[in-house]
Parts: sequence; C-alpha cells; structure tokens
Amino acid sequence: MKLEIPEPLLRRHRQTPEGRAWLGHLPGFLNLALEQWQLLVDLPDGGLPWYGHTAVVVPVRTTDGTPAALKVAFPYEEAFLEPLALSLWGGKGAAALWASDSDIGALLIERLDQSRPLLKLPLDEAIAVWGELVKKLSLRPDARPEWHLLPQLAATAERYCDELPERWSMLSEPFPRWLLEAALEVCQTRGAVSRRSSNDVLIHTDLHYLNILAKPGSGHYSAIDPQIQVGDGEFSVAPCLWNRLQDLPVRNAEAGLRRRARDLAQAAGLDEDLVAGWSVVREVENALSYLEKAGHSGDAQRSLWVSSTMAGKTLQGLPAAHELTELH
Repeated sequence: MKLEIPEPLLRRHRQTPEGRAWLGHLPGFLNLALEQWQLLVDLPDGGLPWYGHTAVVVPVRTTDGTPAALKVAFPYEEAFLEPLALSLWGGKGAAALWASDSDIGALLIERLDQSRPLLKLPLDEAIAVWGELVKKLSLRPDARPEWHLLPQLAATAERYCDELPERWSMLSEPFPRWLLEAALEVCQTRGAVSRRSSNDVLIHTDLHYLNILAKPGSGHYSAIDPQIQVGDGEFSVAPCLWNRLQDLPVRNAEAGLRRRARDLAQAAGLDEDLVAGWSVVREVENALSYLEKAGHSGDAQRSLWVSSTMAGKTLQGLPAAHELTELH
C-alpha cells in the first residue's frame, strides 16, 4: 500500500544527504513492516500518517482487529534505544512494545489516543498524572542485558564539564558567566558522585505534556517517544518547565515557574533542589544549541529565561514569560 509521507517530515529530512536517503527507503520500510506483521492501515480515505521530527507513525490494526501503531524512525541513537526502554518498562507507564525490527527502524506499539495528550488537562491535574507516571517509569537497574546498552547521565554530565565552557567561549560568551558556572557546578558534582549511584533510575528525558497520551476509553495515561538516560530522576522535570509557559501567572511568572518545579518534584517524589539544578543544566545546554543555529534566537531566549529563573536570578533584558517563543 502506498502511504503519503507528511510534507513537514519531508521538508525536515530533505536538508541532509542522510535524510534524503532515509526518505527514499521509507515507503519500502513501511510496506515491509505492514507485510511481516500482517497489519492493516487504519486511516480514513485521504488521511495522513502521524509524524514527529524524526519518525512517521501509522495507525494500524492487527489480524485480530486490535488497534496498534506502526512507527518507523530515522536511524539515530535515540531511535535505537527506544525499543530497549519500552522493553524494560513492559507496558507499565509507557506504551507497550509488541514487535520491533532494528534493520528498518520499525516498532509495533500499543495505540494510545492522539487526541487526548496531557497538554489538554488543567495544569494541576497534568502535574499529578505526570508525577505518577514518573514513579512507574523510574526503574532501577537490574540484571537484564538491556541496561548495559543505555547511556549514563553521569557520563553526560562529565562531558558537559568540558563541552559547555568551550561552546560558550566559541559563541563569544553570550550570557553571563555565573549562569554557565551554575550549570557546571551541577555537572561536576553529579558527574563524579553519582556515576555508580544506588539512586540511578531509567529516565524518560523528553517527558513533556505532548509525549503523554491517554489510553483509549480510560482516564489512564502512558508515555511515548522516550529519550533515555540512566541516572537522577530529577533530570526528567525540565521539559515540563520549558513547555506551557502561557499557563504561568502574568504577575511574577518567575515565582510561578519555581512553584511548578516544586509541584512536579513533589508529585514524583523527587528532590526539589536537584530538580532546579538539572533544569539549569538542561536549559543552558539548550540555549547554547539554539545559539549555534541560525534563526533560533527566540528559542535561546526562552531557555535562558527558564535556566536563569531556576538558578534564582532571572537575566535582565529577556522578554517577559508570556512573550517568549512557545515550543510547537
């Protein structure tokens, strides 16, 4: 069956030789997965598959009529790690994995309700759901071999100790040194101390409000699209801070952001100070990444606002919270 690839996904991956090569193989990969798992496409006439930045997702039905989702992803590291993480979770807190084919980057997973992301819940309700999911997803390493293939957050922190100052200097010191040093202090501590921490857990590092979907016909939610590290669970909070900025109070949005971080930490049973620290690290790194690209000054401002606010001293000269560029 010929499936039409959504134009935004085509535009994104046409920009590189690797992306163009993947797009050339993608129709064949989809058809191969449909055939080997005996799936029927479950799209209305003229309907397009779902998509993200790096994958296409086709609603399908299995031979017994069970709704499912066929995902084929661009071959990058996080896509290779996704089936490992889903296998470890075993459907508890995340979409269940039913089959995978690493040669073509295909996953057959439980279909959740795309029309009911956590984004649609009022923020206080969303935070409660998020916290319970984090508790379910926070597995401690065991004897299963998948654990040995997953990246360690302590190693990421150690790498940041070298990379962040170098990138900051290469960009001509685009924000105050104290903010960079706030991020480095966390990296130096957690990179050294927690390398073999008994508190390390499996972390979904992209657990924002659109990556949590309701189960059809129920009030329960599950995570999708995991990006994985093993380390401090507090690392998972930041995406819920840099999203939904419009829900912050107009007056003293800075205090509102810090209250949100506290509420998220309490809902998931996490350390509030470490949540703040890792959020500074993540948004400093995001700010540098945005500044290294053309046309992302608004995104960089958002990351600098969040990181400096969580560090306790919001940078001057940035737009107010409700004027910052929203993520889409």
